Amino acid sequence: MPADPADGPPHESIVDLVGALAYGELSAFAHLAADAELAPTLAGRRQMSAMASTEFGHHQQLVDRLVELGADPEQAMAPFVAALESYHDITSPSTWLESVVKAFVGDGMAADFYNEVAAFADPATSALIGSVLVDAGRAEFAVREVQAAIVADPAVAGRLALWARRLVGEAISQAQHVLADRDSLTMLLVQGTGDLAGIAALLTRITDRHGERMVALGL
Repeated sequence: MPADPADGPPHESIVDLVGALAYGELSAFAHLAADAELAPTLAGRRQMSAMASTEFGHHQQLVDRLVELGADPEQAMAPFVAALESYHDITSPSTWLESVVKAFVGDGMAADFYNEVAAFADPATSALIGSVLVDAGRAEFAVREVQAAIVADPAVAGRLALWARRLVGEAISQAQHVLADRDSLTMLLVQGTGDLAGIAALLTRITDRHGERMVALGL
């Protein structure tokens, strides 16, 4: 039987939440693995490949949770394919540094959003999402790569700052499309935050953490 806790959020909203994140992790795996080919060093290639491997492991954990919920994993992920792949297509990095910033800033902002929404899920799902969205060394790696590049060529900072702003803009746009298409996720967000002020506070927290990432990168 579906693992739908009594007195918890509607089953459909939890399946949508886990399905969206499961496809996000699968997509991140594929794109990180491809972006690893842009690495100028074997060390960089190895690090990003390891990050991709971690993402796939997280994907499998989320798929297992979908099965526990009585959902078909492919059907649960399918509604989110178009928006996520559109985001990746529009923000395909052309350089190694762009791929590093995308992995840290773009994916980090998505993780912040899912962590916030996961707080409104049932305890088992919330705990799982928290565990799969750990940083796993991504911040240290990105900061090291970007700061070294800025030291070598200060002009890089301006270009990467523009790139980061573009990533955020596209991520927000695609998230809006997903919420507009999936009423269950919108209701989970509204019920969890309580009102428009709660949603505004959530968005402020996400924006603040994005600003912290930019500062850490030297951008």
